[in-house]
Amino acid sequence: MSEKIVLEHDDLRRTLRRIAHEIAEKNPEPEGPAIVGIHTRGAIIARRLHALLVDLTGTELPIGDLDISFYRDDLAAKDPARQPVVHASHIEFDPGERTVVLVDDVLFTGRTVRAAIDALFDYGRPQRVQLAVLCDRGHRELPIRPDFVGKNLPTAHDERVNVRLEEIDEVDEVTISEPQAAEVLS
Repeated sequence: MSEKIVLEHDDLRRTLRRIAHEIAEKNPEPEGPAIVGIHTRGAIIARRLHALLVDLTGTELPIGDLDISFYRDDLAAKDPARQPVVHASHIEFDPGERTVVLVDDVLFTGRTVRAAIDALFDYGRPQRVQLAVLCDRGHRELPIRPDFVGKNLPTAHDERVNVRLEEIDEVDEVTISEPQAAEVLS
């Protein structure tokens, strides 16, 4: 399977720094926004953005992470035998009456974000929800648009965007891979 690298380590670092500046600029309130990452890679990106925002603003911002496995409406439809890997969610602040920035690695159909909003509202109704994504690859099925985008990646529907992060994959990079021949035939 061939892969094309679209973001390398330094590109990823600069991209996250730019997103952090945009978040700080769009949310000048003294208390700042809460940052909530969507498991798994979105939560890691959220922690990185949180650290950058704390350095930028000098304000300690609430941070959390969400597992949306049980909120997905499309997992059973794709493969009934496949069970989601479930992580714990950590929202140890009241999201009510504040801006919450949801963070994910790749925005594709919008279903993950819809599920994350449902999960977040189980903890309280935020004043406003914003969306930050490292990569937006298009092909939306739901009317969801990110507020903060690291990189727009025009892709074919059957291509795959791979986000690899040091914390899990021992490398920071984003690649686009072509579909395998077997995937194309099935």
